[in-house]
Amino acid sequence: VVKVKVLEVDAARKRIALTMRLDDEAGATKGNRSSESKHSERRDRKPQRNDRAPTNSAMADAFAKLKK
Repeated sequence: VVKVKVLEVDAARKRIALTMRLDDEAGATKGNRSSESKHSERRDRKPQRNDRAPTNSAMADAFAKLKK
């Protein structure tokens, strides 16, 4: 048997948020998260670019010496 506490009820998506931490307050959630805002954040985020020059490994250095 597990005791849980209801943190949030989302009737529109038919979901409930539960916690096993009984000493936390129910209203201390991070806020109402909607699925639309999560997806829009992912679309707006630009991919990270690696601006550093690639470093050669020992094997790449050995092949570079062979080519010379």
